[in-house]
Amino acid sequence: MASSRPLSGALALAAAAAVMAPTAASATPPGTKDVTAVLFEWNFASVAKACTDTLGPAGYGYVQVSPPAEHIQGSQWWTSYQPVSYKIAGRLGDRTAFQNMVNTCHAAGVKVVADTVINHMSAGSGTGTGGSSYTKYNYPGLYSSYDFDDCTSQISNYADRWNVQHCELVGLADLDTGEEYVRKTVAGYLNDLLTLGVDGFRVDAAKHIATADLANIKSRLTNPGVYWKQEVIYGSGEAVQPTEYTGNGDVQEFRYAYDLKRVFNSENLAYLKNYGEGWGYLSSSAAGVFVDNHDTERNGSTLTYKDGANYTLANVFMLAYPYGAPDINSGYEWSDADAGPPNGGTVSACWQNGWKCQHAWPEILRMVAFRNATRGAAMSDWWDNGGDAIAFGRGAKGYVAINHESGSLTRTFQTSLAAGTYCNVQSNTTVTVNGSGQLTATLAANTALAVYAGKSSC
Repeated sequence: MASSRPLSGALALAAAAAVMAPTAASATPPGTKDVTAVLFEWNFASVAKACTDTLGPAGYGYVQVSPPAEHIQGSQWWTSYQPVSYKIAGRLGDRTAFQNMVNTCHAAGVKVVADTVINHMSAGSGTGTGGSSYTKYNYPGLYSSYDFDDCTSQISNYADRWNVQHCELVGLADLDTGEEYVRKTVAGYLNDLLTLGVDGFRVDAAKHIATADLANIKSRLTNPGVYWKQEVIYGSGEAVQPTEYTGNGDVQEFRYAYDLKRVFNSENLAYLKNYGEGWGYLSSSAAGVFVDNHDTERNGSTLTYKDGANYTLANVFMLAYPYGAPDINSGYEWSDADAGPPNGGTVSACWQNGWKCQHAWPEILRMVAFRNATRGAAMSDWWDNGGDAIAFGRGAKGYVAINHESGSLTRTFQTSLAAGTYCNVQSNTTVTVNGSGQLTATLAANTALAVYAGKSSC
């Protein structure tokens, strides 16, 4: 299911059958830092400020911004996913604001991923956020009726490849990406973003575009090796599978998020010992992983900010565990699942006006440096109590323990760390590792411990 909504605002419709995925070409974000902060519906000026104030200093490698293209008018978040032109003229800012954001983030050491909507256009007619007039199958100067697929009914059968990739996702005009003009035009949009310094793309609704079409479009880019993260939701028995897309780049592994919800809510953390490929997921080098994203936090399929410690600890686990390239979803409070961003996307301060800023929660933010410091080290020294207390190392580079039990846990853990004093970045207190690599600590219920080489003081 893609991140798009019809004019009616219905949240599911025919797309509800979809589900997940991960990947390979420029797989795993290039560079030494692979954590992406997904600042959902933040305007570009606010993203720029976050790069300087928080993301850069914390060690985030990437920031993902919501679709920059001109879109249909309306306050709902999903209007961003109904483009009407490829001008940068959405509610989040104009071309100048976008360029300034990219430059500012780069100066802070943070690369920029743009969420891009290239499977479809809109579901109605009117005037877009940048003043462009349009109808469902006519976008003057861009696309005409000849550029859309012949199937004008909604997707209704996920067991039928043709239906999934040629009919309309929740009633949105489906581009014929097998057509030369469409391929050239989409590539032109992406190349324009590349001229502004964009470092990668999240391809929305990639499942609804044939992988060969995406490969053709990517081959036309001025940087065909650009980072590429595709939304291909896994569905058991479906005609279109995530593995088809790994030749293009990373694929988002939705199963990872679904299963984390079940494990943290109702099963045992001990089951996570072989998480990732051991659970049948895509290769770690191909998987984009997350605890939640803007779609799943609204449809109930994953944990969300409303789940308290379960959500926080799941993010701690994701950042500590060596599988995939993690996204940290950072959005805003909502009771109406259609509601758009507070203040039109302006974030004056975190934790005000409904902005949740999960990327800056101390328990999550401090794990970004842990992940960077332990990169390349396999999991080691696993321990669990058979229930909801686990611990594991990253060789000599780091060690983490998570107590998801209802009571406190006191234990001497066996690590592969060198003897010395370390900062437990979860609590900002120091712990000592003895000459045998042992660490003794007490963890309160629903807390974690995380230490890594090079961080001896808090």
